[in-house]
Amino acid sequence: MKVESPALKALPGIRHAFFTREGGVSEGIYAGLNGGTGSSDVPGNVVENRARMAAALDVPPTHFLTCWQVHSPDCLLARAPWGERPKADALATDTPGIAISVSIADCGPVLFADAEAGVVGAAHAGWKGAVGGVLDSTVARMEELGARRERIVAAIGPLIRQPSYEVGPDFVANVTALDAGNDRFLAPSERPGHAMFDLPGYIAARLARLGVGTVEDLGLDTYADEARFYSYRRATHRGEPDYGRLIAAITLVP
Repeated sequence: MKVESPALKALPGIRHAFFTREGGVSEGIYAGLNGGTGSSDVPGNVVENRARMAAALDVPPTHFLTCWQVHSPDCLLARAPWGERPKADALATDTPGIAISVSIADCGPVLFADAEAGVVGAAHAGWKGAVGGVLDSTVARMEELGARRERIVAAIGPLIRQPSYEVGPDFVANVTALDAGNDRFLAPSERPGHAMFDLPGYIAARLARLGVGTVEDLGLDTYADEARFYSYRRATHRGEPDYGRLIAAITLVP
């Protein structure tokens, strides 16, 4: 039902999970633990799946929070349950018993914790968010709550990895225009003008540049491991009409 980061698991007062698709009630193309409120799955199935995730972290479903993700650089503070989901792509909290989470299906889920300060964060880092600054915003928001970046542990969960992630000429031009050094995250593709992008490598390098103390990459590929993970790109390649969403979540133990 979940995979965990050894680095985060070792911290006192922290619970977290990178939930897999195993252990849910959804069926068909969503088969398993689909947590996507924006998917076209049966709403009741998504509610039940998310309740199971909340139970795994020992929080009520009302305290299992996800934002409405829009590939932005924005990180919001979460201290209490909310009704309508705010638009953002990262959350941070210093409130025990609130589980903050992000939804992914190839993009990079990154969970953060400064156990000494009692501050955690969760970021949805696709290439747009990672390049646009969502990781930077999450670290900054955590610092506002008392965290120190050199104490922060950040774990990169299941996401699409370089052998599965072909990008086009516009992407290559844009990412290298931002920083010529970004070409180290691009490997040759079989198609002219295209490249294979190392999203976790880029995320890890960005976190290191931010001065985050510990960066751990779990090394899991959403595209290649169909048994455990949903994948937007895999669904697209198959011509499927929709796809399930994975959830990564973290909470401070009351």
